[in-house]
Amino acid sequence: MLRCLDKHREAFEPGGGLTMSAIAGIYHLQHQTLDPQLGMDLIEQLKRYPADDISAWQSKDIYLGCLSQWITPQSVGETLPYYDSMRGLAITADAIIDNREELCGQLQVPHADRESIPDSLLILLAYEKWGDQAPVHLIGDFAFMIWDERKRSLFGARDFSGNRSLYFRRSGGLFSFCTVIHPLLSMPGADRALNESWASEFLAIQTRTDVTDLFSTVYQAVEQLPPSYSITVSGGNIVFSRYYTLKAPPELRLRSSSEYEEAFREVFGRAVRDRLRTHLAVGANLSGGLDSGSVVSFASAELRRRGKPLHTFSSYPVDSFVDFNLGKRVADERPYIQETINYVGNIQPSFLNFPELSPYSEIDEWLDIMEMPYKFIENSYWLKGIFEQAHMKNIGVLLSGQRGNWSISWGPALDYQAKLLREFRWLTFYRENKQYNQSMGANRRKVLQIVGKKAFPSLTRLLRAGQEAPLELIHPDFAKRTEVQERLNGVGMNSGASSQTIYDIRRKHFEQPHIWNVNGTVATKLSLKYRVWDRDPTNDLRVIRFCLSVPEGQYVQNGVDRSLIRRSMKGLLPDEVRLNRKRRGVQGADGIFRMLPQWNAFLQELREMIKDPRTSSYLNSTGLAGCLNRLGSEPAPSMIFNSDFRLLTRGLVFYRFLKRLS
Repeated sequence: MLRCLDKHREAFEPGGGLTMSAIAGIYHLQHQTLDPQLGMDLIEQLKRYPADDISAWQSKDIYLGCLSQWITPQSVGETLPYYDSMRGLAITADAIIDNREELCGQLQVPHADRESIPDSLLILLAYEKWGDQAPVHLIGDFAFMIWDERKRSLFGARDFSGNRSLYFRRSGGLFSFCTVIHPLLSMPGADRALNESWASEFLAIQTRTDVTDLFSTVYQAVEQLPPSYSITVSGGNIVFSRYYTLKAPPELRLRSSSEYEEAFREVFGRAVRDRLRTHLAVGANLSGGLDSGSVVSFASAELRRRGKPLHTFSSYPVDSFVDFNLGKRVADERPYIQETINYVGNIQPSFLNFPELSPYSEIDEWLDIMEMPYKFIENSYWLKGIFEQAHMKNIGVLLSGQRGNWSISWGPALDYQAKLLREFRWLTFYRENKQYNQSMGANRRKVLQIVGKKAFPSLTRLLRAGQEAPLELIHPDFAKRTEVQERLNGVGMNSGASSQTIYDIRRKHFEQPHIWNVNGTVATKLSLKYRVWDRDPTNDLRVIRFCLSVPEGQYVQNGVDRSLIRRSMKGLLPDEVRLNRKRRGVQGADGIFRMLPQWNAFLQELREMIKDPRTSSYLNSTGLAGCLNRLGSEPAPSMIFNSDFRLLTRGLVFYRFLKRLS
């Protein structure tokens, strides 16, 4: 199988690993000779990003290109695109593969080559062995395209949760693809017309999910490959296949709670270690909570063994901001963050508050980065700010724990009690309810009311049937014309949400790729701009499978929520963080306070938005005018989490994007 590895060893050395890339290519569907200038023009568009290498490979009817950002020592000098003449295969890839050891064994890679073989060649060998089932065997973040010379076909795939993006365009007998959108719009015949189907979903979905139709983009001319999907282009035909659906595995049965804790530390620790491969510095987002703290604890310990520090980045409110009533939430997490730093050690921290930035000031730059409208405006300024600071400190990988609430720190105590009620497990419910009330000092009657509503959500929905529906951002006529509500109802969005339990929501969170797709889009485009790869161990497929297999009784014990991670991290996190159940951090609480110097300009632009003919057929102008009146000229900082502010700012982002299309 590896008969040509030695022949090409020089191209791989000093070895393989992570090459963060923007990939691009063109394939002539009628196998006619490609104009070389088309490929050159396509790759030229990628030069806005920092690069260690820009290379291309072309045959008669196929062009592959790659802008490489070398992240690990092994990736320095890696050849991408890579063509293997003996196999008749060529690949361009934006990938980091985490199950390298397992793959090397399955693919019979000689031990002497296992440290040096690039991730791209592992993907190529996996394709040679398993064909279109190759993505099933890959764990990591990836988007790639393989040209199979013998089959005269192009095959590609995206990882299970879409951590790397991949767009394509089919027009004029050509199939073209790219990591980002704008190069495809630069091709002959492409236009920038708005995709109204995409826009209708973006405006109608009330959560941070952008759209459910993951084949579409905001542009009519450009499509995308969804997460967990592969694509085969052959004989003029384009075929898509969902190669993976994440379902809950069989329940893991161990003998004791301590065995579950040990298993957790083993699986999660490996996921963190796999994400430390870089010849640059290692960074991590650090809040005052369990998820990022657990990532930092494992990463710091491993880096200490390697003689390297861990750089952490933590955001906090501007100095003059005074907390409003956030209930159990806290905007300034620095006391908890410092506890973690002191306890874990081997950390070089950065506390950042970006006093010059606000949600309003960063809209245009985020539209440049995302190439589409976005919904996370409240957190936009600190998220971008941390990547900028990480880039300045020469960080190669930036660890995060974004998916932790649904994986490693799962365990909602009151929802678990509701589940026990629904399953008529009275004794266990009585014990859990009593221990929760005692440990939290909670009011028994209020807790029972909350649990009852969670236990019977359908009944709660009936009782609320007469209540006024929440205001929508989308214009009613636009919603009706595009039949968007029917489409969203078909996938369970914006319909019957109150009749779902948190367990239904968690299951859909992992089964439906559209829920997580925007996170991968943000990560890909920030990584290209700042040459820093976002890596989330809480989103590792092995970690998720393990967490889905753990019995619910391990996640809530003795009335304690998120019990498994709290127990597992004993001795690895300070008790002030590990056992904290009453205060949780919230980012972006000072967003409106930051905007006050620009508030009049903000209000004026909102008035223009509401009156502008370009928005009249898309936005609910009447409803937004009411939001604007309620927002007022002297807003309370607490309005940052108000639905009026959310609708207005999302509408404003969409408005700015529309003006770019004009």
